[in-house]
Amino acid sequence: MSDTPAKVLVPAEDLRTFSAALLEKGGLSAEQARTTADVFVWAALRGVESHGIARVPAYLDLLEKGVANADARIVVESGTPAAAVVDADRAPGPVALSAAADEAVTRARTTGVAAVGVRSTVHTGAIGYYVSRIAEQGLVGIGFVAGMPNMGYTGVQGAAVATSPLAVAVPTAEGSPHAPLLLDMATATIALGKIRQAKASGTPLPEGAAATADGTPTTDPERAVMPLPLGGAKGSGMSLAFELLTSVLVGAPIFAAFHSDDPAGRKHRQNALLIAVDPAAFGGAEAFTEAVDATLGTLKGLPVAEGADGVYYPGERSAAVAAGRAEKGVPVAPKVWRELTERAERLGVTLPATAG
Repeated sequence: MSDTPAKVLVPAEDLRTFSAALLEKGGLSAEQARTTADVFVWAALRGVESHGIARVPAYLDLLEKGVANADARIVVESGTPAAAVVDADRAPGPVALSAAADEAVTRARTTGVAAVGVRSTVHTGAIGYYVSRIAEQGLVGIGFVAGMPNMGYTGVQGAAVATSPLAVAVPTAEGSPHAPLLLDMATATIALGKIRQAKASGTPLPEGAAATADGTPTTDPERAVMPLPLGGAKGSGMSLAFELLTSVLVGAPIFAAFHSDDPAGRKHRQNALLIAVDPAAFGGAEAFTEAVDATLGTLKGLPVAEGADGVYYPGERSAAVAAGRAEKGVPVAPKVWRELTERAERLGVTLPATAG
């Protein structure tokens, strides 16, 4: 028998209400707390544990330390009808990027394509949530995020660039058997969280996935401190490009400031760019989603390779996980549940009932 403690199952809506209550006690307004909780529960439902409910205590710490601004004055600066910048004033990422996604959709309805940059936010959470928010409105969502350097760059000694992610969400037809396509990927070979998990379990890391502080590749989780870029120069080049498309574009460079002599350059912050594309501006939304369904159906119908359990498109399996967890409850790891319980007791928030 396994000695591993069983995960606690919590109904998704109860987990959302509980998380929002904790975040509100942490200083966010009721609306902002709910928005932030939505992002965490969305990730938890889809099995993205690193960006799920485990982030609630981390965000409470960010708020308590003043790294995240609970009283942020978010301002939308409009450049043209098709472009704007959301100045987040260090608001939590879920608050700032949700506002940017909605702004991009509103503008794209008129202009066909709209881009909204986000300046000076704090930890964006799962970027797939924001492009999916755009796709739920029938538009294509594209997103980039740039953060603090924590990953190697080909040819550089030590951490140089961020594990900056890219996400794309493409809607399918209403009533389609196919979930929307959702590509959500970091520019790193492996997540930082995976390195920590390997260290805790003593499991060797894959070749070329992580490095020591000076950038030497290692499979030893005890020596690994940072991930290496996906595809070597390709991943590091993508990360640098995302810094230019986000931070530099909105006038809030991170990379150059981080590597300068100014200590303020190492203050935690992130920037983003969200793009909404309205298929109606390119010949018709209905024809587009029908063709998307046909494309995904064609992929699913291709011969399955020997040893493979099926053919899947990006976002398909996580959507199936979400459907199952929405019905049965969201599993919360024992360590995370203990930490949430401690926070709830400290803040005077009632724990949700468990589903199992």
